[in-house]
Amino acid sequence: MAEENAGMAKGLLIGFLAGSVVGAVIALLYAPKSGKELRRDIKEKASDIKDDVSEKLKFARAKAVDIINEGKRMSDQIVSDAKDEAGHILHDAEKMLSGARERAGEETGKAKAAFRAGVDAYKSEKAKSS
Repeated sequence: MAEENAGMAKGLLIGFLAGSVVGAVIALLYAPKSGKELRRDIKEKASDIKDDVSEKLKFARAKAVDIINEGKRMSDQIVSDAKDEAGHILHDAEKMLSGARERAGEETGKAKAAFRAGVDAYKSEKAKSS
């Protein structure tokens, strides 16, 4: 969207400048004046156009800076949101991993107890048969 606005502003500025120059030149060339007056008028018009272009350029630069700053602000916000979301995902993953480790530890304990019980039962049966 900002890119469209910048392109439109640039197109408007170029169109304005081209129209101003063409209009001023045509008006001066068709005006019934002496060469000296015509040259003076051309200089004045050129000066006016230069001043007008300078103002339009300042405005365009200010707009461009505003658009760039807004883009930077938005990208910073997106990066910040992404970091926050990544932090939440990592936290949730750690909780899940911790739970899995805990359950695995419990299962390991049960397996060890069952193995010991089996060994004890074997020893007890062996002792009875001997």
